[in-house]
Amino acid sequence: MADPAMGDPREPGLGAALATLRGLLTSGETLEAWAVQHRLFALTHRRACIAATSGRFISLDRRLLGGYESADIRWQDLKETRISAGIFAADLTLVAQTNSDLNIGSEVNRVWTFAGLRKDQAQAMYRICQQHDQVWREKRRIRELEELRAKSGGVQIGGGQSAYSGVEAAGAESEPARRLRQAREMLDAKLISDSEFESIKAKIVSGL
Repeated sequence: MADPAMGDPREPGLGAALATLRGLLTSGETLEAWAVQHRLFALTHRRACIAATSGRFISLDRRLLGGYESADIRWQDLKETRISAGIFAADLTLVAQTNSDLNIGSEVNRVWTFAGLRKDQAQAMYRICQQHDQVWREKRRIRELEELRAKSGGVQIGGGQSAYSGVEAAGAESEPARRLRQAREMLDAKLISDSEFESIKAKIVSGL
């Protein structure tokens, strides 16, 4: 498809829509691709536009009498992208979880379907959605591993310890317990008296 920054020479009337899309970009965000409905699928309304940026997916619904409504899906919320292509048009469907913030347990989904998109543009959008989806799937996988390590009492491998280190630490003897055990062993060996043992124990307890 055409360079998203330049527009499509086959669609000279979409300059205003592209300008609107670019106006929605935040600082540092770039437009990677865009797609528009084929004219045959928008006989009673203005054609819908969608765009893929470096940080999200954007849909633009233009009103007949001017103005527009926009909505977006963050790439980290994207769960699935599907495409159904015909001879000259394609439908693109996105499934996203709501407010995930990498929350693996989220099960609330929203489904967006955009029908009758220009085929080449829809295919380019699909490829970009898949690329971002793969990146965030890997991030979620790493996050899941970290959560499993945390539940087992371990820390990240990058910290120099394995997931079993926390379990070993949990089973290690504390310093007061070690001193009390040694005092008990001395008492059992008749090296100290009962009163001396009680005095040592009181000092250990008072220091907790």
